[in-house]
Amino acid sequence: MTLDMQALLAIGSSAVDQAVAVVRETTVGQVTDKGDRDMVSALDLAVEDRVRSFLTKETPEIGFLGEERGGENIAGADLTWALDPVDGTANLVHGLPLCGVSLGLVQGDRSVLGIIDLPFLQRRFHAAEGNGAYCGNSRLKTSDTRALESAIVSIGDYAVGGAARERNRSRLAVTSLLAERALRVRMFGSAAIDLVWAASGKVDATIAMSNHPWDMAAGVCIAREAGCAVMDADGMAHTVNSTETITAAPGLRNAVLKLLKDSRSLT
Repeated sequence: MTLDMQALLAIGSSAVDQAVAVVRETTVGQVTDKGDRDMVSALDLAVEDRVRSFLTKETPEIGFLGEERGGENIAGADLTWALDPVDGTANLVHGLPLCGVSLGLVQGDRSVLGIIDLPFLQRRFHAAEGNGAYCGNSRLKTSDTRALESAIVSIGDYAVGGAARERNRSRLAVTSLLAERALRVRMFGSAAIDLVWAASGKVDATIAMSNHPWDMAAGVCIAREAGCAVMDADGMAHTVNSTETITAAPGLRNAVLKLLKDSRSLT
């Protein structure tokens, strides 16, 4: 199936414009617990509803998956929009500006388009497969760092919920080795920010031991188009079916994979 990437990018950008307008015009509103240390705000729901309504009208042949209200099955659909209405809700609720709207397009099991807007940092990133990655009109290129001891590495949030203790064994093992080997370790609390900052060369690698499509679809495409190696923990090409999302500057790929391999002996 041949996609008109520029047309889809324009539609996606219009959807994100509407999402950002909601973020800027609406208060956080009521915050509801979704589970152990997990939350959703009225703002999340308002953004998702606005974007879903717009995209359902503009691209009725394309499926839609949102973090908060789930997805709608489109018979025979090969394409799905994946939206995180506010990636970094905990940051938003606490007044931290590290959050963003993340809209990706998945074809089969591969991210092929991504738009991420960081409304409080006034930055928008976008990419379409084969067309490069951009912040505004400036083309992005990942860093040329080749040594882990010279690298800033960001990590995804620790797990919460009933199985958090067990799931965090691998995360803590990775953190421990990064503390020994990397220049600095950072946790920003937003997968969207992790991925666009890897694409921009602001961080040299990012390690997330999870892979929800709404979190990753947009950023994975942007990072890949900027030249990052985007993979799972075994070095296989990243897909929506991967269990981890590992992103690294090309020169760090092997060092990051070795660290992940070494971390398994600590769990």
